[in-house]
Amino acid sequence: MCSSRGGPRLNSVITAENLTKRYGSTTAVDGISFALKPGQVTGFLGPNGSGKSTTMRMAVGLDRPTSGAITVCGMEYPRHPAPIRSVGAVLDAGATHPGRTGRGHLKILAATHRISSARVEELIELTGLGPAAHRRIKQYSLGMNQRLGIAAALLGDPAALILDEPVNGLDPEGVRWVRQLCLQLAAEGRTVFVSSHLMSEVAQTADHLIVLGRGRILCRCPHARLHQRRGGAAHAGAG
Repeated sequence: MCSSRGGPRLNSVITAENLTKRYGSTTAVDGISFALKPGQVTGFLGPNGSGKSTTMRMAVGLDRPTSGAITVCGMEYPRHPAPIRSVGAVLDAGATHPGRTGRGHLKILAATHRISSARVEELIELTGLGPAAHRRIKQYSLGMNQRLGIAAALLGDPAALILDEPVNGLDPEGVRWVRQLCLQLAAEGRTVFVSSHLMSEVAQTADHLIVLGRGRILCRCPHARLHQRRGGAAHAGAG
């Protein structure tokens, strides 16, 4: 296990090597390789169907690679004795029991992994769920569901966070909150992996960019160029 706050640290927390996924005659991910470092937000950019979600699903063991590998903290996800403490993911914010309350959902997850109730309350405050924590999830807006998913992903204080299209459908306040949280988590030393189909979105937060098309990496953009783009956008907004 790698730690986000002290302890052993790898140079690359999420690593893909010749990662390939085929569904019959269709190749969803075609031999991609990358290494994501701690303390950075990496944007994963591409149109729908480009292979972003499939890559993220393989990272957390929901799909098995046809060939190649993707590891978190030096190990494939299923081999981790306590994966929740290495990587947290939000791949489907609606994948919760609608009859539970937000707090109840988090407490059940915490108890399953021997995580304290104090950690649950800490994350309710961090994600702004307080006013809605006592309500049933079926009453939640899309934004509240995203906040709940992120709170659940952070329960184990993981070194890496994987977010698949986290701002889709959010109002401007929710979008700003997700951006700021990504930057905060990276500043704490975590690896943050965020997918989007909008360059304008990932340029607001990403230190590094991987562009995917038809399952292949088309280009990589170093953080210096993204910082220039981000600074230019901020300057234009200030005008």
